[in-house]
Amino acid sequence: MLYQISHTTTYTYSDPVTLQPHLIRLRPRSDSWQMLTMFSLQVTPIPISQSELTDLDGNIFIKVWFSPELTTSLNVQALSQTLTQQPNPFNYLLEPWAIALPIDYPTSLLKQLQPYVGSTDSVALQLAYEIAEASGNSVTQFLNELNQRIYTSCQYRTRETGNPYPAGLTWTQKQGSCRDLTVLFMEVCRSIGLAARFVSGYQEGDPEHPDRHLHAWAEVYLPGAGWRGYDPTHGLVVSDRHIALAASALPEYAAPIVGKVTRSGGVQTTMNYTLQIQRL
Repeated sequence: MLYQISHTTTYTYSDPVTLQPHLIRLRPRSDSWQMLTMFSLQVTPIPISQSELTDLDGNIFIKVWFSPELTTSLNVQALSQTLTQQPNPFNYLLEPWAIALPIDYPTSLLKQLQPYVGSTDSVALQLAYEIAEASGNSVTQFLNELNQRIYTSCQYRTRETGNPYPAGLTWTQKQGSCRDLTVLFMEVCRSIGLAARFVSGYQEGDPEHPDRHLHAWAEVYLPGAGWRGYDPTHGLVVSDRHIALAASALPEYAAPIVGKVTRSGGVQTTMNYTLQIQRL
């Protein structure tokens, strides 16, 4: 499917500020799941320069830096077209040793997956044991059951800003934003030895309702299948109706826009954005 995405973010400051360098992760990634066919970025005030960089996770982001002149706003507008290419998320063959929990990873692979495994959340660990028992320790059944358990048990709450809540808090309260539910999914996976990472991006949504929001979901590394996406907010296995921007072991390294401002004294920041996703 071919999607066109128009995403505009505006920051308004209560007093004039100097803009420090900003990192922008609004360029959809290109891989075997999706292909970026067009991308443009407009930033106001106009940066004195910008550079495209690749981070440790292979994400492409844009770093912009500004003149020292004062401003009361920052506007970032990204326009992109992306072709999604995987309507069937189950077209894989797991390695024989990766079918059941716990997975006995080869040492060389486990070393590469270290940033994506391990959890100290006791609530997530208890939930992982419960679901593993219910799914007969089948890896695929575990992931599907976990996805559905979070989707049916937790109420979605819109929360535009702020770091994700701890997994144990989200599960205890049975509610959260998409990034909260994603971190819960990740921590449950990691606590039982499944490598998982955080993904930021967009989801097609309901064409009858025009409101769109940035979205987040998890990807799990399955030997024989590679990274596979699970969206606990919607109870979906990710296919061709999600458009990924960036993925990382740590949610903060997938944030769409990151940067600081300087001013002598405090300043209040107001953030607004408009998002349009159109299937072409």
